[in-house]
Amino acid sequence: MSDSELEALISGAFANREKLSDGGVRQAIETVIARLDEGTLRVASQEAPGRWVTHAWVKQAILLYFAIRPMEKLELPPFEFFDKIPLKRGLDRAGVRVVPPGTVRYGAHVEAGAVVMPGYVNIGAYVGARTMVDTWATVGSCAQIGRDCHLSGGVGIGGVLEPPGAQPVVVEDGCFIGSRAIIVEGVMVEREAVIGAGVALTASTAILDVTGPEPVELRGRIPARSVVIPGTRTKRFPAGEFQVPCALIIGQRSESTDKKTSLNAALRDFGVAV
Repeated sequence: MSDSELEALISGAFANREKLSDGGVRQAIETVIARLDEGTLRVASQEAPGRWVTHAWVKQAILLYFAIRPMEKLELPPFEFFDKIPLKRGLDRAGVRVVPPGTVRYGAHVEAGAVVMPGYVNIGAYVGARTMVDTWATVGSCAQIGRDCHLSGGVGIGGVLEPPGAQPVVVEDGCFIGSRAIIVEGVMVEREAVIGAGVALTASTAILDVTGPEPVELRGRIPARSVVIPGTRTKRFPAGEFQVPCALIIGQRSESTDKKTSLNAALRDFGVAV
């Protein structure tokens, strides 16, 4: 079935759930999830650096997959689970290392050479080659993580499954995300950026470039190769002035430093913790 045929069936069923009783529609849903799992289809595709297109019908297929899947008991002795979505299989053939009790859900794709420590990768997500999902890091549904990235311990990459047309969180190639950082609500981190420990990025977070004589405010996007740390700024409320969180772009990664070294050293170059 072509992508256009799959899209027509999925979109029709999403608008009219009565069509879920049709065997052809159910097969289309299963096909989309299988292709997400094998990596031949993605929730979002990159047109150019920093520019991505979200495929709403693929997200619709994920939502419909939940509707057609029964609850079932999954046993991995001594562990037992009760869920609608099975776990990803064939990790050895795919060349993906998953350290117990790390979890990758069926319908997520992880490229060869990636490592998932005891973290979590949800359905619809894509994790690029040689990327490390470190201990207790989570990759939410539909998030797109590039190659050669490092998601440090406890990083939270949010899932953006609804509404279907909303952009998922995107972390492009070569990014370093510091411990306990949070990236949600469709924020895009462009290639080779370094996000410091504890940075929280939401769609409404003020991102302030403070490298020039005056701050420049951005939202929803971290420019390529930026070095970012958590910050605060003063905001007036009826009860008075208070400090609210923001993110500070304090510089750019050094061109003279080896990539793998600079990912860990970039923040130290600016005298802050990774």
